[in-house]
Amino acid sequence: MQLHLIHVVYLLASVLFILGLKGLTSPRTAVRGNFLGALAMLLAVLATLTDQQIISYKLIAAGVALGSLIGVIWAVKVQMTAMPQLVAAFNGFGGGASALVAGAAVLLPTASIGVPEIQLSISGVLSEFIGAATLSGSLVAWAKLQGVLNWQPRNLFIKVLNTVAVLTGILLGIYFVLYPDALWAFTGVCIAALVYGLFLTAAVGGADMPVIIALLNSCSGLAASATGFVLGNDVLIIAGSLVGASGFILTQIMTRAMHRSLANVMFGAFGAGGGGTGASGVAEGAAVRQGSPEDLGILLAYAQSVIIVPGYGLAVAQAQRQVRDLADLLEERGVDVR
Repeated sequence: MQLHLIHVVYLLASVLFILGLKGLTSPRTAVRGNFLGALAMLLAVLATLTDQQIISYKLIAAGVALGSLIGVIWAVKVQMTAMPQLVAAFNGFGGGASALVAGAAVLLPTASIGVPEIQLSISGVLSEFIGAATLSGSLVAWAKLQGVLNWQPRNLFIKVLNTVAVLTGILLGIYFVLYPDALWAFTGVCIAALVYGLFLTAAVGGADMPVIIALLNSCSGLAASATGFVLGNDVLIIAGSLVGASGFILTQIMTRAMHRSLANVMFGAFGAGGGGTGASGVAEGAAVRQGSPEDLGILLAYAQSVIIVPGYGLAVAQAQRQVRDLADLLEERGVDVR
């Protein structure tokens, strides 16, 4: 009876996750969507604690209290212009947690009750590789956005290294699936994934970082979904799939808007001039003019209509007031400013 009730709660949590994700599609319903997602996670956690007592409740409570304290302080103190690096860090924590759980399940296979050995090994390798790559990649993304790291290696070197890391992870993963006792191969998968995530993000400039963050968000969901197969947990599979699919769709939309392909992103080809773009990363045939502030002033002085599109760079520069003053000045000259 208790087992059936837990699965009902998991089903309810899955429905709430879907409704929460739907609510995030509009600013009007985003707050409600966040609330539904948080409620779904609370139900899933409570049901899991009721289902399996793996460690003492005191240790679980200590972990929840410490994580909540860090999360609340970080979220309250962060500036809105620093929100991308906060999201990157949270993505990394999610991927790292999935990798740790997968590693623990592989080391202690008896903890995954009712999970076939082949399912445990395959999903464990996938969760470990995706989660570890998400962790290292997200930490590099946070460091670059925070201004702590300014390193950006050359694209050819990155392509070769990333390809080698992925192939190494695949080969070691296959070997571990065939020989589950070879824990050194599982460790090698983790190391290859950390290297791949590190250099994947290191090759990307700050302007392209939102695409990588969206991709890492998708990867954190896929790692969680793979961990669900490791543990035989339905709600983790569903919630991770939702995050992975939505993040992947967002990544595709952003790469298409930038005239890039997903392969360009995953193998460090940003700024390489491939995929239908010129050397500057701008689509071929696009009319782009660069100039100094003086050139812009002359153009605006003779303009009849001006459209100002604020973006992330404007927020970081905190130039809202200057843009407002410019708009007022243009309106005084009879220019239609939108």
